[in-house]
Amino acid sequence: MTRTRTFTEQDPIRVFLLDDHEVVRRGLSDLLDAEPDISVVGDAENVEHALARGPALRPDVAVLDVRLPDGDGITVCRELRSQMPELAVLMLTSFDDEEALLDAIMAGASGYVLKQIKGSDLVSAVRTVASGQSMLDPATTARLMASLRADPAGTPAVAPELASLSPRERDILALIGDGLTNREIGKKLFLSEKTVKNHISRLLAKLGVQRRVQAAVLASHLEQPESGERPAR
Repeated sequence: MTRTRTFTEQDPIRVFLLDDHEVVRRGLSDLLDAEPDISVVGDAENVEHALARGPALRPDVAVLDVRLPDGDGITVCRELRSQMPELAVLMLTSFDDEEALLDAIMAGASGYVLKQIKGSDLVSAVRTVASGQSMLDPATTARLMASLRADPAGTPAVAPELASLSPRERDILALIGDGLTNREIGKKLFLSEKTVKNHISRLLAKLGVQRRVQAAVLASHLEQPESGERPAR
């Protein structure tokens, strides 16, 4: 069970910011630092700096831009949370991107907000995810996952594609579906991170998908009994 933390002026929410625009970082920092129970402990302008600085600062919340010059905030989310499982991540983007939302969910983000959000609402979002709650609307998430499963281009071939996977690949696919990082999968299956990456590359090719999140959606089919029977309720 997640333990709810209470933050105060003496024990503020430690926030880390990632955005490639200095003006945005300064604006966010000024906005959040003005709150007595929030303290911005550091920032970064790209993926490389975020991965180097983030873990050392031990933030409670990371506010990450989705689109960056040298990568994306979703990768940063996944990597930071593999090192700091208790970290709450709020993804920040300038446009509404359903694919990015799904990627964020699979990477373990606690929230996803547009840059057009009001300052007071962003402050509230930081407090919400810091307390252990999610900013992701369950109805929206369910709708997106359902729309991917219903994709006419992908669904008919799901069964034979899954059948082509080796037992090890099926194990890894199931763990991807649980939202685990490569490092976490490696620990669970006693494999090196490099070996896990190689397995994932092969299983993505077999499934005919390019993105990890698409594989995660297909992973849901592993949990369904082949008979289609469901337990009586």
